Amino acid sequence: MSMGKKLMHWVDARFPATETYEYHMSKYYAPKNFNFWYFFGVLSMVVLVNQLVTGIWLTMMYNPSAEGAFASVEYIMRDVKGGWLIRYMHSTGASAFFVVVYLHMFRALLYGSYQKPRELIWLIGMGIYLALMAEGFFGYLLPWGNMSFWGAQVILNLPAALPVIGDGLAEWVRGDYIISGITLNRFFALHVVAIPLVLVGLVFMHIVALHHVGSNNPDGIDIKKLKDKNGVPLDGIEFHPYYTVHDMIGIVVFFILFFAVVFFFPEGGGFFLEPPNFETANSLKTPAHIAPVWYYTPFYAILRAVPDKLGGVIAMGGAIAVLFLIPWLDRSPVRSIRYKGILSKIALTVFAISFLVLGYLGATPTTPTATLMARIFTVLYFLFFLLMPIYTSIEKCKQPPERVTGGTDEHAN
Repeated sequence: MSMGKKLMHWVDARFPATETYEYHMSKYYAPKNFNFWYFFGVLSMVVLVNQLVTGIWLTMMYNPSAEGAFASVEYIMRDVKGGWLIRYMHSTGASAFFVVVYLHMFRALLYGSYQKPRELIWLIGMGIYLALMAEGFFGYLLPWGNMSFWGAQVILNLPAALPVIGDGLAEWVRGDYIISGITLNRFFALHVVAIPLVLVGLVFMHIVALHHVGSNNPDGIDIKKLKDKNGVPLDGIEFHPYYTVHDMIGIVVFFILFFAVVFFFPEGGGFFLEPPNFETANSLKTPAHIAPVWYYTPFYAILRAVPDKLGGVIAMGGAIAVLFLIPWLDRSPVRSIRYKGILSKIALTVFAISFLVLGYLGATPTTPTATLMARIFTVLYFLFFLLMPIYTSIEKCKQPPERVTGGTDEHAN
C-alpha cells in the first residue's frame, strides 16, 4: 500500500474524509440535463470566496473609525501596492454576488425548485438572501463616503416608523442618537465577523439539504424514481468529474466578465460606486439624490410607493417576507415552467418585469409619474404571490415526461 493510501486510511479512521467526498462529489448523482441556469449556484460559491478573501485582506489596512475610515480606503486605493485591485474586486464582487443570487432565485422560480421535498432548501436559501442583504448594508457604510452616510441615515430611520418601540429600536441599531463612529464600528464588527459566520453556516446547510433530497432539473422530475440494478439513477450523472469540469466553463466566462468590469468599469456608471461616495461623510451636505445600491432599489421603490411611512416599511418588509411563502402558495401539480399553464408563464413574466422596473424606479429621483409607476408595479409584484394559489390550481398543465429530456447518456454508472 502506498504512503498516500496509508495516510488516507489513517485519516478516514478518525474523520470521514473519503465518505464525505463521495457523498457530496463522486457518488452524488445530479440530473444529466442541467442547463445554463444551473451555473449560478456554483458562481454564488465562487463570489462568496472572493468576498471573504478580499474582505480579509482589506481589514488589514482599514481603520474602522469616523476619523480614519475614509482616509484608510484612500490609502488602500492610492498607496498600497495592488490595493486598488483588491478594493475593486470586493466592491464589484458585492454587485456580482447579487446578480448571481437573483438569477439563482429566478431559476428556482422557473423550475419549481421550492416544491416538495425542497421547501427547506428554499427557506435556507432565503435565509442566505437576508444575510446577504444585511452583509451588503453593513459593508456599505464602511467606506464612510457621503452617499454611504446618508443612505444609512435613511435606512436606519425606518425603524422609527414603528409605533411605541420605533425610536428606541432606531437608537439601539445605531448605537447612538445619530450615525457616528460608534455606528461605524458596530457595522464593521457585524460585516466582518457576525454576518459572514451566519452566511457560511447557512450555505453549508443549504448544500447539505440539497444533497440530501437531490437536485431539481429543468423538467422538474425526481431522478431517484428510476434506478439501475446498482441503485444508480438512470438519468443521473456523477457530480465529479462531470459537473465540476462543466462548471469550470461557467467560472471562466464569469471571471472574464467580472474582471472586465473591475479593470474598465469599476464604478458601474455610478451604480456600483456612486460619485458622492468619493467624498468623505458630511452631515451638513446632503447628496442631491439619495438612493441605495442597485440591488436594494426594487424594495426601496416599494417603500417610496406608499405615502404613509409605516405603511411603506410594512410593504417593503412584506415584499421580502412573502418570498418565504412560495412553497405553500404554488398549488401546481407540476414543478417546471415547461409544463405549467399559460397563466403561470404570464404571471412569472409580469413578476420579472415588475422587479426590474421597480429596481430602475428605486434608483431614480421621485417624480409624480415615477411614483404612479412604482405603485402600479408594486401591486403587480404582490399580485404574483397573492393570486398564485388560484392561477396555479385552475390552469391546465402539460404532463411531464417519465424521464428527463436533453442531457447525455455518456456517463459511467
